[in-house]
Amino acid sequence: MAVHIRLARAGAKKKPFYRIVVTDQRSPRGGRFLENIGTFDPLREGSFTIDAARLAYWQGTGAQASDTVAHLIKATAKKALAAAK
Repeated sequence: MAVHIRLARAGAKKKPFYRIVVTDQRSPRGGRFLENIGTFDPLREGSFTIDAARLAYWQGTGAQASDTVAHLIKATAKKALAAAK
C-alpha cells in the first residue's frame, strides 16, 4: 500500500478549507484517510498547522508528501527559521 500525505478539501462553496491527511494513494481526494495530521486555510494568512511528530513518523514509514504539502512544509519551515533569527 503506497501511503501519501496530501490535502483533503472541506469547507463550503467559495470558502475552501483543507485537512492534511495521510491516505492510501488509491483513495479519492475526499475519501478515506488513515490519519488527520493538520489543517490549511488558504483564505487566512499563516493558517497552516501540522503535527510535526506525526509527520516525521509517517515520512519515516515511507509516506510521500504531495507537491503542495511539501511546498507548504518548506515555506513554513523557512518562515520559522527567519523568525528565529
